[in-house]
Amino acid sequence: MADQVEFAKMNGLGNKILVVDMRGRADTVTPQAAIALNADPATQFDQIMAIHDPKAQGTDAWIDILNSDGSKAQACGNGTRCVVQALAAETGRKTFTFQTVAGILNAVEHDDGTISVDMGKPVFAWDRIPLAEEFFDTSRIELQIGPIDAPVLHSPSVMSMGNPHAVFWVDRDPMDFDLERFGPLLENHPMFPEKANITLAQVTSEAGLRTRTWERGAGLTLACGSAACAAAVSAARTGRTGRAVTIDVASSPIRQPLVIDWRADDHVVMTGPAEWEWSGKLDPRTGGFTREVVPEAQVH
Repeated sequence: MADQVEFAKMNGLGNKILVVDMRGRADTVTPQAAIALNADPATQFDQIMAIHDPKAQGTDAWIDILNSDGSKAQACGNGTRCVVQALAAETGRKTFTFQTVAGILNAVEHDDGTISVDMGKPVFAWDRIPLAEEFFDTSRIELQIGPIDAPVLHSPSVMSMGNPHAVFWVDRDPMDFDLERFGPLLENHPMFPEKANITLAQVTSEAGLRTRTWERGAGLTLACGSAACAAAVSAARTGRTGRAVTIDVASSPIRQPLVIDWRADDHVVMTGPAEWEWSGKLDPRTGGFTREVVPEAQVH
Protein backbone atom coordinates (compact mmCIF):
# COMPACT_ATOMS: atom_id res chain seq x y z
CA MET A 1 0.00 0.00 0.00
CA ALA A 2 1.18 3.51 -0.78
CA ASP A 3 0.56 4.66 2.79
CA GLN A 4 2.80 1.98 4.26
CA VAL A 5 6.49 2.38 5.09
CA GLU A 6 9.15 -0.19 5.84
CA PHE A 7 10.16 -0.95 9.41
CA ALA A 8 12.34 -3.39 11.33
CA LYS A 9 11.63 -5.02 14.68
CA MET A 10 14.96 -4.91 16.54
CA ASN A 11 16.41 -4.89 20.03
CA GLY A 12 19.37 -3.44 21.86
CA LEU A 13 20.22 -5.75 24.76
CA GLY A 14 16.54 -6.68 24.83
CA ASN A 15 15.34 -3.05 24.70
CA LYS A 16 12.48 -3.47 22.19
CA ILE A 17 12.87 -1.12 19.23
CA LEU A 18 10.92 -0.43 16.04
CA VAL A 19 13.06 1.29 13.38
CA VAL A 20 10.68 2.99 10.93
CA ASP A 21 11.79 4.43 7.58
CA MET A 22 10.02 7.78 7.07
CA ARG A 23 12.53 9.17 4.57
CA GLY A 24 10.99 10.90 1.58
CA ARG A 25 7.80 11.70 3.48
CA ALA A 26 6.52 14.83 5.20
CA ASP A 27 4.32 13.05 7.76
CA THR A 28 5.28 11.41 11.03
CA VAL A 29 4.44 8.30 13.03
CA THR A 30 1.39 9.36 15.04
CA PRO A 31 0.93 8.76 18.77
CA GLN A 32 -2.16 6.74 17.85
CA ALA A 33 -0.06 4.47 15.62
CA ALA A 34 2.51 4.03 18.39
CA ILE A 35 -0.16 3.04 20.92
CA ALA A 36 -1.73 0.59 18.44
CA LEU A 37 1.63 -1.00 17.62
CA ASN A 38 2.49 -1.41 21.29
CA ALA A 39 -0.87 -3.04 21.94
CA ASP A 40 -0.04 -5.88 19.53
CA PRO A 41 2.26 -8.51 21.10
CA ALA A 42 4.11 -8.90 17.79
CA THR A 43 5.15 -5.23 17.67
CA GLN A 44 5.23 -4.34 21.36
CA PHE A 45 8.14 -1.94 21.86
CA ASP A 46 9.93 0.42 24.20
CA GLN A 47 10.82 3.04 21.57
CA ILE A 48 10.08 3.79 17.94
CA MET A 49 13.07 5.25 16.08
CA ALA A 50 11.59 7.00 13.04
CA ILE A 51 14.23 7.87 10.42
CA HIS A 52 13.44 11.12 8.57
CA ASP A 53 15.33 13.07 5.92
CA PRO A 54 18.09 15.22 7.48
CA LYS A 55 17.21 18.73 8.63
CA ALA A 56 20.75 19.95 9.28
CA GLN A 57 23.70 20.02 6.91
CA GLY A 58 26.31 17.37 7.70
CA THR A 59 23.82 14.95 9.27
CA ASP A 60 22.54 11.69 7.80
CA ALA A 61 19.04 11.74 9.25
CA TRP A 62 16.65 13.32 11.70
CA ILE A 63 15.53 10.73 14.25
CA ASP A 64 12.08 11.15 15.80
CA ILE A 65 11.70 9.01 18.95
CA LEU A 66 8.39 7.85 20.41
CA ASN A 67 7.70 5.95 23.62
CA SER A 68 5.20 3.11 23.81
CA ASP A 69 2.57 5.43 25.30
CA GLY A 70 2.80 7.69 22.25
CA SER A 71 4.80 10.41 23.99
CA LYS A 72 8.02 11.86 22.58
CA ALA A 73 11.45 10.88 23.87
CA GLN A 74 14.56 13.00 23.54
CA ALA A 75 17.15 10.23 23.52
CA CYS A 76 17.46 6.45 23.20
CA GLY A 77 20.94 4.96 23.09
CA ASN A 78 19.87 1.37 22.45
CA GLY A 79 17.55 2.54 19.70
CA THR A 80 20.30 4.58 18.09
CA ARG A 81 22.47 1.47 17.87
CA CYS A 82 19.60 -0.30 16.11
CA VAL A 83 19.33 2.56 13.59
CA VAL A 84 23.06 2.32 12.93
CA GLN A 85 22.91 -1.42 12.33
CA ALA A 86 19.94 -1.04 9.98
CA LEU A 87 21.52 1.75 7.94
CA ALA A 88 24.93 0.06 7.90
CA ALA A 89 23.31 -3.08 6.44
CA GLU A 90 21.60 -0.95 3.81
CA THR A 91 24.50 1.29 2.80
CA GLY A 92 27.69 -0.55 3.77
CA ARG A 93 28.78 2.54 5.69
CA LYS A 94 30.17 2.39 9.22
CA THR A 95 29.86 5.95 10.54
CA PHE A 96 26.76 8.10 10.90
CA THR A 97 25.67 11.45 12.30
CA PHE A 98 22.08 11.88 13.49
CA GLN A 99 20.09 14.86 14.70
CA THR A 100 17.56 14.40 17.54
CA VAL A 101 15.65 16.68 19.87
CA ALA A 102 18.49 16.14 22.35
CA GLY A 103 21.16 17.22 19.84
CA ILE A 104 23.68 15.64 17.45
CA LEU A 105 24.67 11.99 17.89
CA ASN A 106 27.72 10.46 16.20
CA ALA A 107 27.90 6.69 15.89
CA VAL A 108 30.12 3.98 14.41
CA GLU A 109 29.70 0.27 13.77
CA HIS A 110 32.84 -1.73 14.62
CA ASP A 111 34.19 -4.80 12.82
CA ASP A 112 32.97 -7.07 15.63
CA GLY A 113 29.40 -5.84 15.13
CA THR A 114 29.23 -3.72 18.28
CA ILE A 115 28.19 -0.11 17.87
CA SER A 116 29.45 2.98 19.67
CA VAL A 117 27.23 6.03 20.10
CA ASP A 118 28.48 9.38 21.37
CA MET A 119 25.60 10.35 23.65
CA GLY A 120 26.92 13.89 24.20
CA LYS A 121 27.64 15.66 27.48
CA PRO A 122 25.75 15.02 30.72
CA VAL A 123 23.83 17.90 32.30
CA PHE A 124 23.84 18.36 36.08
CA ALA A 125 22.18 21.78 36.60
CA TRP A 126 18.93 21.28 38.52
CA ASP A 127 16.88 23.56 36.26
CA ARG A 128 18.08 21.88 33.07
CA ILE A 129 17.44 18.27 34.16
CA PRO A 130 14.83 19.62 35.14
CA LEU A 131 13.89 19.40 38.82
CA ALA A 132 11.04 21.19 40.55
CA GLU A 133 13.30 22.33 43.41
CA GLU A 134 16.74 23.92 43.43
CA PHE A 135 19.63 21.66 44.43
CA PHE A 136 23.20 22.92 44.38
CA ASP A 137 24.56 19.35 44.34
CA THR A 138 22.54 17.02 42.12
CA SER A 139 24.84 14.07 42.75
CA ARG A 140 22.63 13.37 45.77
CA ILE A 141 19.21 14.91 46.28
CA GLU A 142 16.59 14.55 49.02
CA LEU A 143 14.07 12.05 47.72
CA GLN A 144 13.00 8.71 49.14
CA ILE A 145 10.45 5.92 48.91
CA GLY A 146 9.34 4.02 52.00
CA PRO A 147 9.28 4.80 55.74
CA ILE A 148 11.16 7.92 56.80
CA ASP A 149 13.33 5.99 59.25
CA ALA A 150 13.92 3.03 56.90
CA PRO A 151 13.48 4.09 53.26
CA VAL A 152 13.58 1.44 50.56
CA LEU A 153 15.19 3.83 48.08
CA HIS A 154 16.70 7.22 48.83
CA SER A 155 19.14 9.99 47.85
CA PRO A 156 19.34 9.47 44.08
CA SER A 157 21.93 10.98 41.78
CA VAL A 158 20.06 13.00 39.15
CA MET A 159 21.13 14.30 35.76
CA SER A 160 20.11 14.57 32.12
CA MET A 161 21.47 12.60 29.20
CA GLY A 162 19.13 14.46 26.85
CA ASN A 163 16.34 13.09 29.06
CA PRO A 164 15.97 13.20 32.86
CA HIS A 165 17.38 10.39 35.00
CA ALA A 166 17.36 9.48 38.67
CA VAL A 167 19.84 6.80 39.78
CA PHE A 168 19.16 5.15 43.13
CA TRP A 169 22.12 3.29 44.67
CA VAL A 170 21.33 -0.13 46.12
CA ASP A 171 23.54 -2.57 48.05
CA ARG A 172 22.11 -5.75 46.54
CA ASP A 173 20.86 -7.08 43.20
CA PRO A 174 18.47 -4.57 41.56
CA MET A 175 16.25 -7.51 40.62
CA ASP A 176 15.47 -7.94 44.34
CA PHE A 177 13.49 -4.68 44.40
CA ASP A 178 9.86 -4.20 43.39
CA LEU A 179 10.63 -1.66 40.68
CA GLU A 180 7.29 -2.34 39.00
CA ARG A 181 5.67 -0.88 42.11
CA PHE A 182 8.07 1.99 42.82
CA GLY A 183 8.83 2.93 39.20
CA PRO A 184 5.52 4.66 38.37
CA LEU A 185 5.55 6.59 41.66
CA LEU A 186 9.05 7.90 41.08
CA GLU A 187 8.66 8.55 37.33
CA ASN A 188 5.68 10.79 38.10
CA HIS A 189 7.03 12.31 41.32
CA PRO A 190 6.43 16.09 41.61
CA MET A 191 10.21 16.54 41.78
CA PHE A 192 10.33 15.73 38.05
CA PRO A 193 8.15 18.16 36.05
CA GLU A 194 8.99 16.30 32.81
CA LYS A 195 8.92 12.91 34.55
CA ALA A 196 12.13 10.84 34.81
CA ASN A 197 13.78 7.54 34.02
CA ILE A 198 14.31 5.61 37.26
CA THR A 199 17.34 3.33 37.59
CA LEU A 200 18.52 1.07 40.40
CA ALA A 201 22.30 0.67 40.33
CA GLN A 202 24.54 -1.68 42.28
CA VAL A 203 28.32 -1.24 42.29
CA THR A 204 29.86 -4.65 41.57
CA SER A 205 33.52 -3.65 41.14
CA GLU A 206 35.76 -0.62 40.67
CA ALA A 207 34.75 -0.67 37.00
CA GLY A 208 31.41 -2.45 37.04
CA LEU A 209 27.73 -1.74 37.70
CA ARG A 210 24.56 -3.80 37.60
CA THR A 211 21.42 -1.84 36.70
CA ARG A 212 17.68 -2.11 36.18
CA THR A 213 15.47 0.67 34.81
CA TRP A 214 11.90 1.89 34.83
CA GLU A 215 11.77 3.94 31.63
CA ARG A 216 9.80 7.15 31.35
CA GLY A 217 6.86 6.64 29.00
CA ALA A 218 7.64 2.95 28.51
CA GLY A 219 7.63 1.32 31.94
CA LEU A 220 9.70 -1.62 33.10
CA THR A 221 12.20 -2.20 30.31
CA LEU A 222 14.71 -4.94 29.58
CA ALA A 223 17.39 -2.33 28.92
CA CYS A 224 17.86 1.44 28.59
CA GLY A 225 21.01 2.88 27.03
CA SER A 226 20.71 6.45 28.25
CA ALA A 227 20.02 5.13 31.77
CA ALA A 228 23.20 3.05 31.59
CA CYS A 229 25.08 6.21 30.64
CA ALA A 230 23.48 8.11 33.52
CA ALA A 231 24.40 5.37 35.98
CA ALA A 232 27.99 5.26 34.77
CA VAL A 233 28.43 9.02 34.94
CA SER A 234 26.76 9.20 38.34
CA ALA A 235 28.98 6.41 39.68
CA ALA A 236 32.12 8.26 38.59
CA ARG A 237 30.76 11.57 39.79
CA THR A 238 30.16 10.21 43.29
CA GLY A 239 33.49 8.36 43.46
CA ARG A 240 32.00 4.89 43.30
CA THR A 241 33.88 3.91 40.11
CA GLY A 242 36.23 5.34 37.53
CA ARG A 243 35.04 7.02 34.33
CA ALA A 244 35.05 3.82 32.22
CA VAL A 245 32.76 1.01 33.34
CA THR A 246 30.95 -2.04 32.09
CA ILE A 247 27.23 -2.22 32.76
CA ASP A 248 25.55 -5.54 33.47
CA VAL A 249 21.92 -4.82 32.63
CA ALA A 250 20.19 -7.09 35.14
CA SER A 251 16.87 -7.37 33.30
CA SER A 252 18.34 -8.04 29.85
CA PRO A 253 18.10 -11.60 28.48
CA ILE A 254 21.28 -10.91 26.49
CA ARG A 255 24.31 -11.44 28.67
CA GLN A 256 26.56 -8.94 26.95
CA PRO A 257 27.54 -5.83 28.89
CA LEU A 258 27.38 -2.24 27.78
CA VAL A 259 30.68 -0.39 27.91
CA ILE A 260 30.38 3.25 28.96
CA ASP A 261 33.27 5.71 28.75
CA TRP A 262 32.86 9.20 30.20
CA ARG A 263 35.73 10.73 28.27
CA ALA A 264 38.00 13.56 29.28
CA ASP A 265 36.19 15.85 26.81
CA ASP A 266 33.00 15.26 28.88
CA HIS A 267 31.30 13.21 26.15
CA VAL A 268 29.71 9.89 27.12
CA VAL A 269 30.34 7.05 24.65
CA MET A 270 28.27 3.89 24.87
CA THR A 271 29.28 0.66 23.11
CA GLY A 272 27.07 -2.39 22.78
CA PRO A 273 25.16 -4.72 20.45
CA ALA A 274 22.04 -4.41 18.32
CA GLU A 275 19.96 -7.26 16.93
CA TRP A 276 17.54 -7.47 14.00
CA GLU A 277 14.50 -9.71 14.52
CA TRP A 278 12.16 -9.24 11.54
CA SER A 279 10.91 -6.66 9.04
CA GLY A 280 7.61 -5.54 7.62
CA LYS A 281 5.53 -2.57 6.52
CA LEU A 282 3.28 -0.35 8.59
CA ASP A 283 0.88 2.56 8.27
CA PRO A 284 2.39 5.47 10.25
CA ARG A 285 -1.08 6.96 10.80
CA THR A 286 -2.89 3.93 12.22
CA GLY A 287 -0.21 1.41 13.19
CA GLY A 288 -1.58 -1.30 10.94
CA PHE A 289 1.25 -3.55 9.77
CA THR A 290 2.23 -6.58 7.73
CA ARG A 291 5.19 -8.82 8.48
CA GLU A 292 7.79 -9.76 5.88
CA VAL A 293 10.78 -11.77 7.06
CA VAL A 294 14.04 -10.98 5.24
CA PRO A 295 17.54 -12.45 5.75
CA GLU A 296 19.24 -9.42 7.27
CA ALA A 297 18.51 -6.16 9.03
CA GLN A 298 17.80 -3.40 6.58
CA VAL A 299 15.69 -0.29 6.16
CA HIS A 300 15.48 0.98 2.61
